[in-house]
Formats: sequence, C-alpha cells, structure tokens
Amino acid sequence: MSNFENAVSQIAALAPDLILLDINLPCQSGFEICKALKSEGIGTVLVLTARDKLQDELHALGLGADDYLTKPCNMDRLLARIRNLLRRTEEQERQGLLNGGSFLLDPNTFTFYVGKSSYLLPPNEGKILLTLLQRKPNIVTKAELCRALWRTNEFIDENALQVNLTRLRKTLRRFQLDDRIETIRGQGYRFREQADS
Repeated sequence: MSNFENAVSQIAALAPDLILLDINLPCQSGFEICKALKSEGIGTVLVLTARDKLQDELHALGLGADDYLTKPCNMDRLLARIRNLLRRTEEQERQGLLNGGSFLLDPNTFTFYVGKSSYLLPPNEGKILLTLLQRKPNIVTKAELCRALWRTNEFIDENALQVNLTRLRKTLRRFQLDDRIETIRGQGYRFREQADS
C-alpha cells in the first residue's frame, strides 16, 4: 500500500482475513488506523513494529489490536502468531456464539461478527443485544432490559435506556442491521432475524 491517507477504506475494500500493521506510517499512525479499523469492525489486526515500549503495546491492545510483535521478528514466530489468530477467529465462529441471522455475537465478550469483520460492542449495547437475542422472537419489556443493564428496574430514568438503545441501533446501522430491533408500542422491543422485504 502506498497511499496511507485512505488506508482504512482501502483495507475495508479488500476485506482481508488478517492485517499486519506497523505503527510508524506516513500521514497517520498505525494507532489511528487500528482504532478506525476496529471502530468499523474491520479485520483481525496484528501490530508488527520496531516500537518495543510496553506503553505502545498496551495502547495498541487497548485500541483493539489482536496481537503485538516487535521487529526484528523471527519469521517462524510471526507465522505462528498469524496461524494462531486465524485459528482463534475460526474457533470463535464455531463455539458458543449466538446467531442473529446475518451476524454472530459472543455472549462473553460482546464481540459482534459480521462476515469477516468483528466489532467489540460497549458493555451496555452488548447486554441489550444479548438479551434481545436470547429472548427472540418474544417481546422484551423495558423493565427486563433495565434489569439486564443495571440489575434493577427501580430508579432508572427511562431516557438512560433509550440512549443505550439509540447507540446500539447506530452501531448496527454501520452493518445495515439497525432495522432488526423492532419497537412494539406500549410493550417493549423484539429482535427480528430478517428485515421486512
């Protein structure tokens, strides 16, 4: 890749199984690219860089990088890490994931998988989506969602629930899935595996 200004859109267009990403890049840092990729739910990211400070590694992992290696790196070690990441991704897709029709959700980490992309949902968004998936095709009341989020339905401002639902719908909209959460007037919410045709 020679044009790093549009790195994220170029990577998204390629839909790779795994991305090897350096930190020291022209135009924008690998940290910025990693953050953008993960916020869009794009790819498995292995950071490969000459920067060997612990704070850089922790920062990259905090942004969602799946692994971090410093250069110079033994080729066998690099290939082993790549195989491990690809295997882990495949296993996650097979083990214990909830099927939402056109996506998968890890109920333990709230990682959301669409095609070859993955996205880590914030905890509140993850809890709402998990509750709706577990109860589909039944209606989930606002009180039930409040209990899932805050372990109580007392003294919770209904606006707080609406804010979290709006954020989840906005996240799902990135993957053209926001219409899967149906509002049932006066009753609550329901998850639909298929959008209305």
